[in-house]
Amino acid sequence: MKNSFVCAVDVGTSSARAGILDERGRLLGRAEKPILMHRPKADHAEHDSEDIWSAVCGAVRLAREKAGVAAEDIVGISFDATCSLVVRDRQGDQLSISTAGQQRWDTIVWLDHRAIREADECTASGHRVLDYIGGVMSPEMVTPKLMWLKRHLPETWSEAGYLFDLTDFLTWRASGSLARSQCTLAAKWTYLAHEKEGWQRDFFAGIGIGDLFDHGNLPERASPVGANIGNLTPEAARALGLTTHCLVGAGVIDAYAGALGVLGGFAGDIDNIGRHLALIAGTSSCVMAMSADPQPFAGVWGPYYEAALPGCWLSEGGQSATGALLDHVIRWHGAGGEPNAAMHARIADRIGELRSIEGEDLASRLHVLPDFHGSRSPLADPHAVGVISGLTLDSSFDSLCKLYWRTAIAIALGVRHILDALNENGYVIDTLHVTGGHTKNPLLMELYADATGCSVVEPLADEAVLLGAGMIAATAAGLYPNLTAACIAMQQGSRKRASNPTARGRFDRDYRVFLEMHRQRQALDAII
Repeated sequence: MKNSFVCAVDVGTSSARAGILDERGRLLGRAEKPILMHRPKADHAEHDSEDIWSAVCGAVRLAREKAGVAAEDIVGISFDATCSLVVRDRQGDQLSISTAGQQRWDTIVWLDHRAIREADECTASGHRVLDYIGGVMSPEMVTPKLMWLKRHLPETWSEAGYLFDLTDFLTWRASGSLARSQCTLAAKWTYLAHEKEGWQRDFFAGIGIGDLFDHGNLPERASPVGANIGNLTPEAARALGLTTHCLVGAGVIDAYAGALGVLGGFAGDIDNIGRHLALIAGTSSCVMAMSADPQPFAGVWGPYYEAALPGCWLSEGGQSATGALLDHVIRWHGAGGEPNAAMHARIADRIGELRSIEGEDLASRLHVLPDFHGSRSPLADPHAVGVISGLTLDSSFDSLCKLYWRTAIAIALGVRHILDALNENGYVIDTLHVTGGHTKNPLLMELYADATGCSVVEPLADEAVLLGAGMIAATAAGLYPNLTAACIAMQQGSRKRASNPTARGRFDRDYRVFLEMHRQRQALDAII
């Protein structure tokens, strides 16, 4: 098809981004619009889905303008987004999920931990759906949020007529289709995509939300990633600045788009894809490994069937706060301030100076457990807390730099912890493919290689998440016969960084301390 382009939309925690790509995966224009977040209580975080849709539309129009591409030449669009829960009434209008009661706040953000008690109850059920989420339900998944809504906001639950993962809400607004992505349902709604009956209704009945299907408008079967679920509606086409000839693809959760963007090139080599790990790292971090066969084990979410690539099972681990933790350290320390790009760069520069003065064992008695927002993997403990050992009375800027450095090391050791769990359970991972905001932090990129002992691969494409969404859009538009072909054809190449073998000894020592701190935290919790 001549003059065929696709639009990729990525909705993160704080912004909506759009990109226009050609059929070879080259990004021609990109734009970003902020989105609002409401924090009425500790552990409560809320979005306004109309605000998100408005930001998406603005970003798409601006991206197409920057790309210089005619609206009629955009043949496909796909969306990825955080795994946030959108609630609408039976007429499709907004319903409040907020304890503050304002109607506009109709979306529970992925990082909201209000439903931690309900997550514990799901885990205690012992139902076999837990075998496909690592044995422990996270408050970041949808099911406990649904339980919380029914208990604490019964009027909202009673009036609810549509329940969406944010990605599926966006495809609904774009196409009018009630199709749900196999990615969103398998990864966050306990839908068993590999089974004939994906929904386990006895599980929902057992945890008190057996009436879920009376309120959700949920389909019996999920739609494969990249499936064509319809054309843009006239209303959506006008809002997005596109045409009704544009086809909408069943999307994915944002981190899964990143996994496609960095691992899609291995789609034709499923037998060896298990050597490669996608690390999608920004506010939080997700790690994703794929394999031809299911490899379930405790502490890692999944395996999910065809949640990203066709014919692949995907296991997901992660850290609930990484970039957010470094921001927190800056705000928290007396010598810190606003954690903007300039402050991060200033700290990184000073750390380089301190390392040259004091050596590579800089602040070697300072140790951090980075679980300030719970432990996602491999311990799967949403109640876990952060720990810092080795503080002194020093409150200078240099002490902030040392704490930042040791926190960055802890984040990298957390990835090593997940890697060890994966490799002890059937994977043979030796290469990390990193995308997201952390690629702009030279300290983290160095540490990911040296603390794990893996080769680190960074995509040449600036926007691997948008690339992954673009692959899905191209598949839905029929530019390629299937998602595998689109991933192989649109891959953009990469650059590799080897680990430093001379650093192995000190990081092995740090890792032993890291594991011992986990054990000691558990011992203290047992006393309490």
